[in-house]
Amino acid sequence: MTDHIQTVFELQQKNKAVLQWSTAKQRIVKLRQLRTAIEEFEEQIYDALQTDLRKSKFESALTEVFFALSEIDFAIKNLKQWMKPKRVRRTLTSILATNRIYQQPRGVCLIIAPWNYPFQLIMSPLISAIAAGNCIILKPSEISSATSNVITQLIKNTFQAEDIACFEGDRAISEFLLQLPFDHIFFTGSTTVGKAVMQAASKNLSSVTLELGGKSPVIIDETADIKDAASKIAWGKLINAGQTCIAPDHVFIQRSKLEEFIQQYKEAVTRQFFNDQQQLDRAQYSKIINRQHAERLMGLITDAVDNGASIAWGGEVLWPELTIYPTLLSHVPLDSKIMQEEIFGPILPIIPYDNLEMPLNIINSKSKPLALYIFSKNKLTVKRLLKSTSSGGACINDVVIHVSNPNLPFGGVNGSGIGSCHGIFGFKTFSHERSVAFQSAFNMSQLIYPPYTKKEWVMKLLRKFM
Repeated sequence: MTDHIQTVFELQQKNKAVLQWSTAKQRIVKLRQLRTAIEEFEEQIYDALQTDLRKSKFESALTEVFFALSEIDFAIKNLKQWMKPKRVRRTLTSILATNRIYQQPRGVCLIIAPWNYPFQLIMSPLISAIAAGNCIILKPSEISSATSNVITQLIKNTFQAEDIACFEGDRAISEFLLQLPFDHIFFTGSTTVGKAVMQAASKNLSSVTLELGGKSPVIIDETADIKDAASKIAWGKLINAGQTCIAPDHVFIQRSKLEEFIQQYKEAVTRQFFNDQQQLDRAQYSKIINRQHAERLMGLITDAVDNGASIAWGGEVLWPELTIYPTLLSHVPLDSKIMQEEIFGPILPIIPYDNLEMPLNIINSKSKPLALYIFSKNKLTVKRLLKSTSSGGACINDVVIHVSNPNLPFGGVNGSGIGSCHGIFGFKTFSHERSVAFQSAFNMSQLIYPPYTKKEWVMKLLRKFM
């Protein structure tokens, strides 16, 4: 396998010089080929996601397949404009020069995808990388193996290996890939693994984009519509059984609204994920990816309860089906494990507060989250919370939806990620912005050349226009 990877990598290294000359028309042809292939493999993709995560066909379409198709359509529509050289203003020393910014392909790029949205999170950066004119090697997650198999077949049937190739395999394959001198590495996954990717990339000075995670908090104040907030949080928390990087991780709520929120959350979850017999509808509700992850999640609940937390609702697990019921935790100690690490599951801790300083202090004492969610009708409160915190993205009076707008950059900050993707932001991630100055025959720059004697007037002129 490693010999084959090395051969393909060398083919792509040669081919990147060819793709550097590719036009918008040629790249759009590839994007349309990818779109056609996705439509041809669509039912296989749904079956694979059902096998890996027990995702319903509707959820898979909404969050995986349609998401990718809309990204392709957006790139096709805008690619010619993205590729146009951007004209920039002159300065005094280049007053007669023409200045442009050109978008160049980075070259050969590696995309490493996770298991939680195994199709969308490999297709989205792939679309951007194609639009930017790169050669690409894909490494899907071995944990979501059924989906990885479909992706590999889709890519093999659609593209030549010197353009785009896909390699399945375990951690050893990822480690081998990371030893190669890629021009850019795009990684989506945990912060811990992200650090290892960045360290490996540093040995070749490969640029990196890291889409990580973190504990995305929710703040609900006393002015919020609690029923509306509970309904939206229930959906954002429990889609894909909470295995979503931007899922609401925990909720800070004004103390007087605590009991109302618990009741409204229960009702919202029951409406969305339970059947008419008041039983959890496993046709609508995804499973945990594997037993190891399920055991980790149940361990978080046990640790929280042992340290004084209460299970306000849920807490059950069906081990043969790897199904953890939607769970609410109250009276959660801030030093418990569940408040220290990303949950990545259907467990929602609720922390009451009396003054906004309390959630602000907790949020700002931890690594910057991938998302921040605020529910409030008070514009001054919203402004204060946004000004007082830092996060990759934010939603006001909703959750998760910002990821679906390709006009917005999606990415983290520091511990939750480096760089951004989607739309033009993904195109720029896989491009190098090259500055080019075209000087005229009459070169004003000669005014600053040595010798420097009798050039006080040049200094005065420069200061005047600074």
